[in-house]
Amino acid sequence: MPHRLSLGRMVNQSTMLLMVSIGSLILLLALLILFHQNANATKGYQLRTLERERSLLLLDEEVLKMQIAQAQALMQLEGDKIIQAMIPVGKAQYTNQDTTVASTQEL
Repeated sequence: MPHRLSLGRMVNQSTMLLMVSIGSLILLLALLILFHQNANATKGYQLRTLERERSLLLLDEEVLKMQIAQAQALMQLEGDKIIQAMIPVGKAQYTNQDTTVASTQEL
């Protein structure tokens, strides 16, 4: 003869099974949320670090551009062969006319 359980005992077991299942789901969801938040926090930290590094690199780039421009300007003038080949002006003569160079004049 099969042994039958009482109805009250079956209800208690099913209630316990339901509570364990719901508790397990809640625990699983809590762990998933924890891992997701940890991954987001890590990405945020990496993003802040990269932004800080980017701003420092941009500042370094600007400083280097200014140094390059300054060095090129002086070196360009000192080392240009055309400028070195120029002859100094002896006696400069300036015009004091009221007409422009492009105006039409009768010759």
